Amino acid sequence: MNPVVLLDEVDKIGADYRGDPAAALLEVLDPAQNHTFRDHYLEVDLDLSDVVFLATANVLEAIPGPLLDRMELVQLDGYTEDEKVLIAKDHLLPRQLSKAGLETGEVAVEDGALRLIAAEYTREAGVRSLERSIARVLRKVAAKVAIGDATLPITVAVANLKDYLGRPRFTPETSLAAGTRRTALPGVATGLAVTGAGGDVLYIEASLADKETGSTGVTLTGQLGDVMKESAQIALSYLRSHGAELELPVGDLKDRGVHVHVPAGAVPKDGPSAGVTMTTALASLLSGRPVRPDVAMTGEVSLTGRVLPIGGVKQKLLAAHRSGITTVLIPQRNEPDLDDVPAEVLAKLDVHPVGDVREVLALALEPAEAATAPPIAA
Repeated sequence: MNPVVLLDEVDKIGADYRGDPAAALLEVLDPAQNHTFRDHYLEVDLDLSDVVFLATANVLEAIPGPLLDRMELVQLDGYTEDEKVLIAKDHLLPRQLSKAGLETGEVAVEDGALRLIAAEYTREAGVRSLERSIARVLRKVAAKVAIGDATLPITVAVANLKDYLGRPRFTPETSLAAGTRRTALPGVATGLAVTGAGGDVLYIEASLADKETGSTGVTLTGQLGDVMKESAQIALSYLRSHGAELELPVGDLKDRGVHVHVPAGAVPKDGPSAGVTMTTALASLLSGRPVRPDVAMTGEVSLTGRVLPIGGVKQKLLAAHRSGITTVLIPQRNEPDLDDVPAEVLAKLDVHPVGDVREVLALALEPAEAATAPPIAA
């Protein structure tokens, strides 16, 4: 008896008054004792030592620690854009053609159209939304042929993709007009985060209240966890203590309230890796210098200004690449993690390992003459 048993979505296990399945799995998955496993329902002894157990999960934090300790962890990262196009050509497109009742030679989808769908119509680590978008295109083609509005064969290209899917939903910030970008104004910085669906781009905004209308202190919004709230406090404390050195007018902070907000307020967020992004957003606000729109960053910040290592570098760089970011700042101690990033992604990114907040600000902020607003003390 040597089967493979797949425990799918093991992070979704729930416990109630009838028991905790995760506790039962502790013995099942432990090779030191599962050869004497006893099934208390059937009252039989069962040797599970020859069984290969595979478990899948989307969120690692939801798996109980003792259970995770009995597993060997293999992390699968998101696909690159080139990989998505290849998967779409070889697997998704033929499958959806069959489901739409079309033959292979009747509809051709150009590589450029597939790349545009992967880049600007979907934003994900996998390919589920990509397949749904391809299915939507083919259903519309089949409908047009059925009512006589089109004749086969049909080619779906970049020029006519909008007729099938409408306008793109995820246009990269770097391709927008300069005045419409989120980072066009001082006080907004681009960070990188890891979610259950892979890496993602995170925008952090900061503002200052007027002396006459606002209260002092720090306000944090965006459904932030305790660790992320502490990162904002650390970022502000660092700038307060190093304002003169950084040539920032921090004196007014004693009379003005600071508000830090992370959009997508319905999504809970936590972790220390937004520390440098919060520091950069606040420094941008105080100096009046916008953050470069092509720059994203990640890293924990300390009270002395050190940029500390974080996790998920590969997923974050893949997300930056998907979003059109060209320059990424990572902690210096995470430089060895770049070996895991696909070479074609690294070739399109300018990655700067940094060890201090001063390096981050020098690379991320626009030159002083490019500032669109004066410093707050002016």
